Amino acid sequence: QLQASGGGLVQAGGSLRLSCAASGRSFSGSVMGWFRQAPGKEREFVAVISWSGDITYYTDSVKGRFTISRDNAKNTVYLQMNSLKPEDTAVYYCAADWRSPQVMAVTQRIAYWGQGTLVTVSS
Repeated sequence: QLQASGGGLVQAGGSLRLSCAASGRSFSGSVMGWFRQAPGKEREFVAVISWSGDITYYTDSVKGRFTISRDNAKNTVYLQMNSLKPEDTAVYYCAADWRSPQVMAVTQRIAYWGQGTLVTVSS
């Protein structure tokens, strides 16, 4: 089970940190990522991180603003979002899989999904 939290309402230029806690089974060795779905749009990839944390990928629109990280001792992955823009408004989902970060960045066929947390950025 993946439990996402940390969403909310923030003004443009502000920051939020999302958390995703894994529980109920072993996520050892997993690759974890964040996806988002804006109103009326398809779900899209945002960021992914390898088990060791040494490999990360981001979609172009968030590079330099968002940072993904993880704490394996806490079974938690984070998404620090800075300089938020209204176009970042979406439901954010965390996900976990055991394939490579490169694969997870280009597929929606992922083993585990969290329930989503809403981020709203006002202008």
